[in-house]
Amino acid sequence: MQFVQGTEFRAKRKSMWEQHLSAQVCYVMLTRSDTKHPAGMVRKTAEKGRLMDLTSTVIIPLLFGSLGLFALFRLLQWMRMRTYLQGAVVVVTGATSGLGKECAKAFHAAGARLVLCGRDSEKLKDLAQELSAMTNHRKNLHEPHTVVFDLSDTKTILNAAELILKHSGHVDILINNAGISYRGTIVDTGLDVDKKVMETNYFGPIALTKALLPSMIKRRQGHIVAISSVQGKISIPFRSAYAASKHATQAFFDCLRAEVEQYEIDVTVVSPGYIQTNLSLNAVTADGSRYGVMDKNTAEGQTATEVAQVVLNAVGQKKKEVLVAGLMPSLAVYLRNLFPRLFFNLMATRAKKERKAKDS
Repeated sequence: MQFVQGTEFRAKRKSMWEQHLSAQVCYVMLTRSDTKHPAGMVRKTAEKGRLMDLTSTVIIPLLFGSLGLFALFRLLQWMRMRTYLQGAVVVVTGATSGLGKECAKAFHAAGARLVLCGRDSEKLKDLAQELSAMTNHRKNLHEPHTVVFDLSDTKTILNAAELILKHSGHVDILINNAGISYRGTIVDTGLDVDKKVMETNYFGPIALTKALLPSMIKRRQGHIVAISSVQGKISIPFRSAYAASKHATQAFFDCLRAEVEQYEIDVTVVSPGYIQTNLSLNAVTADGSRYGVMDKNTAEGQTATEVAQVVLNAVGQKKKEVLVAGLMPSLAVYLRNLFPRLFFNLMATRAKKERKAKDS
């Protein structure tokens, strides 16, 4: 009798345990986010609804609000730039061709009062007439003025600066653009060639800057722009004189920026890569003769119009430095700083390839 009662008790306890386990399994299955079960479908639908509510009430308005703020910021930036450039006296050296000519057009269109500088009086006259034709169609444009002088002749620069100040009264923005390039080996290049490149690319611009700087300091207003180069940051084979002049330019205007900040004078250094101009055609060689070849990289570079627009924006936004180059030159700049040994090896390999191609 006791055995039967014990058996019934164990069976009853087993049955209760199975019922409890079954209830637990049912609960888990009902609460799973599985579309096969009605409760899961309800839960998933509720989650989708909450997500859609979040998207429609928070994310989308936030996105459009951000776009609106960005558009407003760009508009205010553009208005500030136009105000800054409208009527400003802008001196552009090397204005007869290439980047200088395109900068003259860009700043003229922005309403600046241009002073065009260069060696060729006829080309300066032609450019002034071209810009004057634009002036006749728009009331906010000004007739450009021209001053003829050679930046490589530092003796004439003081006189040129006096002529500029006499005509315009002051200078708001000075764009040091004029320059020459160089192609050749160091061992074959005469020192007179190195001096010629340095006179045009370095001593000329700093002489003009120093001549106009006191008037800017007196007014506590001014903006000095140096058109340098990627080769003011890195050096590539067979460009020694040019790279040296641009490294000197970078260093000088970096120092100048720090020294004149107390006078509220801005300094912008623009470092372009390859530009589609006649720079390589007019480059000097080791013996001082004209190179006369359009490099492939130069022919495939950015247009002067594109770079001129970058210069205009950089000045309008008062940027301190701008690198205007493609992917590979930009990577080379960072490679030189972060992995110098690798950069040096790559340049040595490049030198061997270029020398081999020249000899073949």
